[in-house]
Amino acid sequence: MANTDNLFPSPGGPSNNPLATAPLAARMRPRTLEEFVGQSHILAPGKLLWRAIQADRFSSIILFGPPGTGKTSLAHIIANHTRCRFERLSGVESNVSDIRRVIASAANRLGTSGQRTILFIDEIHRFNKAQQDVLLPDLEAGTIRLIGATTHNPFFYLNSPLVSRSQVFELKPLSPSEVRVLLERGLRELNATADEDALEFLATICDGDARKALNALELAVLTTPPVRQGGRVHITRAIAEESVQKKAVVYDRDEDGHYDTISAFIKSMRGSDPDAALYWLAKMIVAGEDPRFIARRIVILAAEDIGLADPQALVVAVAAHHAVEFIGWPEGELVLAEATVYCATAPKSNSVTMAIGAAKADVEAGRTLEVPAHLKDSHYAGAKKLGHSGYVYPHDAPAHVVAQAHLPEERVYYRPSDQGFEVRVRERMEKWKQLLSKKTP
Repeated sequence: MANTDNLFPSPGGPSNNPLATAPLAARMRPRTLEEFVGQSHILAPGKLLWRAIQADRFSSIILFGPPGTGKTSLAHIIANHTRCRFERLSGVESNVSDIRRVIASAANRLGTSGQRTILFIDEIHRFNKAQQDVLLPDLEAGTIRLIGATTHNPFFYLNSPLVSRSQVFELKPLSPSEVRVLLERGLRELNATADEDALEFLATICDGDARKALNALELAVLTTPPVRQGGRVHITRAIAEESVQKKAVVYDRDEDGHYDTISAFIKSMRGSDPDAALYWLAKMIVAGEDPRFIARRIVILAAEDIGLADPQALVVAVAAHHAVEFIGWPEGELVLAEATVYCATAPKSNSVTMAIGAAKADVEAGRTLEVPAHLKDSHYAGAKKLGHSGYVYPHDAPAHVVAQAHLPEERVYYRPSDQGFEVRVRERMEKWKQLLSKKTP
């Protein structure tokens, strides 16, 4: 396998190299930490990854984050900085025999020349358990140094033994200002110019994906004639917009994007922020999420986080679920939006959630309480002989409440909050308590 760690020119440098015909994003790969843009939370001087690279003290690194955030570029930089042989495998295409071949070459190289090998595995989450396990003995022995790259959370998608032996670093989407730096470098590489609003548009629309931004810029330059014969290409906002296809929402069904977005949606409603909740709802709608899934989550929130502070919230949520089933898309988004805003702006209480949790904990952890004799079923012959009697019918009392034990020992689970309708519930329960205390001898 060819070593490609020295094939990437410095940004803005000459293109007389084997990658001269590669896409701009590949030609623009940085070679040093100083040229690398973004990820200051892990790569600023003094940060953990920066120190590990500078000291050349690491055995296995897992880089995870969205596409176009610099995972592959960073792996090349580490190999260059530590003067290691760079070998690359793909989690999609490579198999166990490929892994063993690279490891054998690494062992031979280490024994003959003393040069260490960095094995970079792109999309490492695609490796199955057996493939991941093959790496462990040679990681332990120091035969190879692993850098794995993945767009998935490694704590969910990689084997625990591999994660426990690795330093895990999360790469975040680049900010518009960071993407702007790369776009300006790209213009120099392409010998082109652009309007300020064109660069602003590309830096924003790419969603923090540097590769997407640079590819769009290159497409714009390559498909636009120069201003005059022999002149440079100039990119306007209109040209930039034409070069970007419809924005693709980063939302992997049944994976991180899916769960992170629904989590943000629920937490925004729970936090009484209708605007944020609507944004996450819109993202799910645009990404093609199942409307029934969204509706179910609203129903759960109405019961869990609003409860009796506004009992109507559950009614609205269930009605929205039925309405979406009935009318489908696109009109169903109006129903979900209404339910979202209602729940986000409703008073919040988790008193019912806490109550059933505490009651379940008692049932699971303690001795199961016996049903009091006067509450047991008495509608059969012989019930009275078993002592199933003494029940007092509440509706026979003036206030429809009676001093009667419903548990063999006192337990308190439900404590009404001071929010919304629960204020009235609490007042009612206090009134009952005072009334019953007067009747208790």
